[in-house]
Amino acid sequence: MRILENVRGRDAYIIQTTVFPANDSFMELLFYVDALKRASAASVTAVIPYFSYAKGDKKDEPRVSIRARVCANCLEAAGIDRVITVDLHAPQIQGFFSKPVDNLTAGPILVDRLRREGLRDIVIVSADAGFAKDARRFASYLGAPVAIADKRRVAHDDSAEVLGILGDVAGKVAVIVDDFAISCKTLVGNAGHLRAMGATEVYAAITHGVFSVDAAQRLDDSAIKKLFVTDTIETHPVALSKRVETVSVAELLGEAIRRIHRGESVSRIFDWRDPRV
Repeated sequence: MRILENVRGRDAYIIQTTVFPANDSFMELLFYVDALKRASAASVTAVIPYFSYAKGDKKDEPRVSIRARVCANCLEAAGIDRVITVDLHAPQIQGFFSKPVDNLTAGPILVDRLRREGLRDIVIVSADAGFAKDARRFASYLGAPVAIADKRRVAHDDSAEVLGILGDVAGKVAVIVDDFAISCKTLVGNAGHLRAMGATEVYAAITHGVFSVDAAQRLDDSAIKKLFVTDTIETHPVALSKRVETVSVAELLGEAIRRIHRGESVSRIFDWRDPRV
């Protein structure tokens, strides 16, 4: 890998997501960092819209790897000076780094798109209890109530069983919110429960669309009318469902880079405050 432009004494920014294929993309990122450091860049910032292995943020059973920590260690060993990412699955991953990590959020961008959709009498539905805090932020901005999906994991994989919905959704347009989707089984299961409980329509808004090969057909056969997802993942192994609409985070990342490069505060763009405060 070779850097074609002179970067000596300059601040370098690498924009690289780490999925499809995850291992190849992550190794490529490490090589870019090393090449820039060897080319005498003043600093190297990795802009990682989707941070792979973020679900591996803890040792939840014996003899397993904390994969997110391993990735953080590798980036620092390669010489990274700063990381910019979007909606980490586990915010505590920032603590895996000794370097600054700016964890931006796509929430306001998705909120703006939902507003432009012109939906009325909506209820925000957290995909699970773990996302409830973020769901309340969506609800605060949209002036809507919150419901929470109750689910449990029945195996050591991405499968989850949807047990029900906690909250009043009858006669309302339900909007399911979450940070990412892979197989879309949870989204589709929640949508089915919502319709059975009297929701008139079901939409969804997520940050990272880590769609598996069977996700498109599952969405097409579901009760979800439209799924809004950002472009933090720019490549997919198969065509997306026609019900998926992509919303860009380019302006968000560009503003973060501009502020960092000029030595300005980035807190205004990643601190999602309750508008009522």
